[in-house]
Amino acid sequence: MDFSLSPEHLMVQKMVRDFATKEVAPTIKEYDRKQEMNPAVLPRMAELGILGICIPVKYGGQGFDYISLGLTCEELEAVDTSLRVVMSVHMGLNSMALLQWGSEEQKQRFLVPQAKGEKIAMFGLTEPGVGSDVANMASTARKDGGDYMINGEKMWISLATKAHHILWFAKTNPNAPDPHESITAFMIETDWPGVTCGDIHGKLGVRAGSTGWVNCKDVRVPGANRIGEEGEGFRIAMSCLDNGRLTVAAGAAGLIRASLDASVKYAKERKTFGREIGRHQLIQQKIAFMAQRYEIARLLYLRAAWMKNAGRRNTRETSLAKWYATDASFEAAHDAIQVHGAYGYSDEYDVERYLRNSRGAIIYEGTSEIHQLMQAGYALGYRVDGPLRCELPAYDAKVWQE
Repeated sequence: MDFSLSPEHLMVQKMVRDFATKEVAPTIKEYDRKQEMNPAVLPRMAELGILGICIPVKYGGQGFDYISLGLTCEELEAVDTSLRVVMSVHMGLNSMALLQWGSEEQKQRFLVPQAKGEKIAMFGLTEPGVGSDVANMASTARKDGGDYMINGEKMWISLATKAHHILWFAKTNPNAPDPHESITAFMIETDWPGVTCGDIHGKLGVRAGSTGWVNCKDVRVPGANRIGEEGEGFRIAMSCLDNGRLTVAAGAAGLIRASLDASVKYAKERKTFGREIGRHQLIQQKIAFMAQRYEIARLLYLRAAWMKNAGRRNTRETSLAKWYATDASFEAAHDAIQVHGAYGYSDEYDVERYLRNSRGAIIYEGTSEIHQLMQAGYALGYRVDGPLRCELPAYDAKVWQE
């Protein structure tokens, strides 16, 4: 058992860290206050190859493994959650779905430009009245010759006004006995007639990111844009979440680390009662818990990424990593504010933003309550993962980098 990172991992880690700390960190407070996404972020991430970090070279990516994806997300969220959200949606929920479920023609048409960063992608599952209860979605896709006519609205969609492609889920058979078998996945282009998008403002956190809604009204989608078979949409969506949850877990580890680093720095600078506050035991306790949470979160996401590299089913492991890391990041940010005292309550220090950003991850990509039920089901033997028709391909460096 080897816990060391390879030279390639360390190279990716340094590249992403340098980008985030040198190019994004200096202006992140400004964009967070304006509730706008820095327009330079997506082009620069594309230029550096980050948007295709774990996609094979033949499909326009960099050919690195899933551990590299996790390390990338950790470094991005250590600066701001909005950066990691880009990877969760563009990469984890969309591009990796194409890698797993797309035909060769679909990979060439959609995945290649996404991996190169020429096109940005998003994921359309959540609706105004549907979150965890996916099978109750209202979006429909009616067969019309060789095409489908799609109607519906998706809400809380990251990159809604920035993306070119959306992986859209709709019911092709609303009267199916099992509603889970009624859902089908499609790739829709946002410049098509009938597609409208908008931004949501006033969010608690991730204010430097793009979040919005997408509406489809009588949108004609070619049959060639259907991903997988009719009725496979639920399985596809759940496999997408296995990938997205890895990115969320890894990012949450980065937020814990950022909270820890900020608290250590402040605890050595701030003095009370004649000594550094880091000398006080209750401050030490908070910092110790942050260090503990970071190590656990990091190990959990690295295990999930290692399983993906090996081509092993990892629904249970990504769920556990996401659940633990996101709850732990919220606690770490909360403690970091306490360490900073009154200063932590203002945006003069980054920990205020860490707390706001950490709260959303406890909700999206499966609430903590959903993950508790999943883990209980596994422990009790009530939940057993069956095989998928298409598994995420195992990592093979020789093949992926040729």
